[in-house]
Amino acid sequence: MTQAEKEQDNGKEKEKEREREKEKEQQRGVKRPIAPPAIPEPPQEQIQSNFVVVIHPGSKTLRIGRATDTLPVTVPHVIARRHKQSGQPRCEDAWLLREGLNKPESNEQRQNGLKMVDQAIWSKKMSNGVRRTPVSADQARAYNCQIRPAVLDSSSRVKWTNTTHHPPYLIGEEALYVNPTDCYNIHWPIVRGQLNVHAGPGGSLTAVLADLEMIWSHVIQKHLEIPLKDLKYYRCILLVPDIYNRQHIKEVVNMLLLNMGFSAIIVHQESVCATFGSGLSSACVVDVGDQKTSICCVEDGVSHRNSRLCLAYGGSDVTRTFFWLLQRAGFPYRDCQLSNRLDCQLLQHLKETFCHLDQDISGLQDHEFQTRFPEAPALLYQVRLGDEKLQAPMGLFYPTTFGIVGQKMTSLQFRSQGDSEDPHDEHYLLATQSKQDQSSKSAADRKAISRPSGFVDGEMSSQGGTGELSDLPRGCGSVGGGGGGTQGEMDLGPAHGESLMGAGEAEEPMSAHLSRKTAIMSQFESKALGLDKAVLHSIDCCASDETKRKMYSSILVVGGGLMFHGAQEFLLHRIINKMPPSFRRLVDNVEVITRPKDMDPRLISWKGGAVLACLDTTQEMWIHQREWQRFGVRMLRERAAFVW
Repeated sequence: MTQAEKEQDNGKEKEKEREREKEKEQQRGVKRPIAPPAIPEPPQEQIQSNFVVVIHPGSKTLRIGRATDTLPVTVPHVIARRHKQSGQPRCEDAWLLREGLNKPESNEQRQNGLKMVDQAIWSKKMSNGVRRTPVSADQARAYNCQIRPAVLDSSSRVKWTNTTHHPPYLIGEEALYVNPTDCYNIHWPIVRGQLNVHAGPGGSLTAVLADLEMIWSHVIQKHLEIPLKDLKYYRCILLVPDIYNRQHIKEVVNMLLLNMGFSAIIVHQESVCATFGSGLSSACVVDVGDQKTSICCVEDGVSHRNSRLCLAYGGSDVTRTFFWLLQRAGFPYRDCQLSNRLDCQLLQHLKETFCHLDQDISGLQDHEFQTRFPEAPALLYQVRLGDEKLQAPMGLFYPTTFGIVGQKMTSLQFRSQGDSEDPHDEHYLLATQSKQDQSSKSAADRKAISRPSGFVDGEMSSQGGTGELSDLPRGCGSVGGGGGGTQGEMDLGPAHGESLMGAGEAEEPMSAHLSRKTAIMSQFESKALGLDKAVLHSIDCCASDETKRKMYSSILVVGGGLMFHGAQEFLLHRIINKMPPSFRRLVDNVEVITRPKDMDPRLISWKGGAVLACLDTTQEMWIHQREWQRFGVRMLRERAAFVW
């Protein structure tokens, strides 16, 4: 008998043995474990890109369009809802105002931040080698206080939105121009990249989701000209923040698939889509938005979890600081109020027109601007400005200038607290590991805790969990990206807990470890990192020197918050000056990219979502409506291109 025949016979005998064992178990009544139902593989079919809608929701702007469109439809992400009863108190979500601005320490903090900004301006020489001469606000104030506006036209030709037919809601520009005397509440459903859930009117999760559904449905019908009944033929790509709230994402996906009726969806992160849109394989993505700044290192289409960082400031904070500086310089439009949404629009326009980060532009300069408001004449103002135009955007590098006190300013990805609809998640995998795996992990954890630094090191594998946070100073947990868990709660994972329960002598050191870690975590969260320091921190969290080198050579700036003249050179100068000395020798070139392929940086992430729709590799990422109805949030863990 040949060797092959012997092996074949052995295989048949083993098969018969297994069959006999099964029969014996059935006779004895042994219960076999029930495996969770398998999620079927998505059907492979050719997808037409013109039947894919890409949605990029921002705090102030919604970008939405077909994947085949050259540019997306861009509308203010706001809704005005008519009061259901007469005499109802009027409610309007703030635009430029935020919590933490009116504390006793706020003004002192602003002044200290401004001193640091002035010192930085003076210390950097201009391109001709001469130090810049500072310009006092008093010099501009003496001129501006004498200015009176010139009347351009008796009518501004700008009108309030017509509400005589009592529409139940108004979207975008129409909502912004609702007369304050009309019976409408104004809501911005997303604030600082997260759903705007709060205790006031219209602040429940249900109300915010209803606002999102109304805005998106209206724009799809009116601007994309797709009847809502036809959405069953369309698919959707949803861009989400790098640091996301799992519960909120689940509810939004539920709304898109079950309420609006899209046939399938892909959920992907903004930073990864930004690399797709710019044609880069790897980059440190710096997304400066209106209300938040997120930084993340992306390598080959994967966002490095430990490098994710979200700063609770953005372009609107620069606008508010610019207004404060304008007031110091005797701003001639004296009726300007941060609580007035039309004044906020004007201030945004002035910031975008006048502000810059070019230190070669110095001295006092004269400018002019117009005001055009409903039921008022069109006016022309003259204004003389000096360093204010440079000081305001430098607040992004010295955030104390924003004067925000007592608020959490820095967030990192928080560990999943689990979901009742997804029982077989990473917590399940941890709890069902073999005893041998758990004991070896416990030993490794005890070693990590007993280190001089006193902190658990590293990130768990995608099989063992969604990741513990790396060594402080690199990371501390954050509620900002968490999902549905107790706010501020720290979770070391079941394996860590068991290792400590088993060792009596470790109980006291662990409590000290937790309190120390919690204290440093809260200190880290309350500290506002400057943009340059945050980029260095994010890159430093990458695992290998090779990855860090890649990130330094490709820093991609997207979003509309840093679109100032000279921003590219300014950020590059700050990064090179603050890089670790060891890396200055290793990195061949540090490059900051602000306009890849001459594209508008505000549209790059949306464009990346459109590119994603056309890739063959995305076929397996689609979550179909019927699958979502059957398996729910499990589908996100199974199909999302990032660790859910």
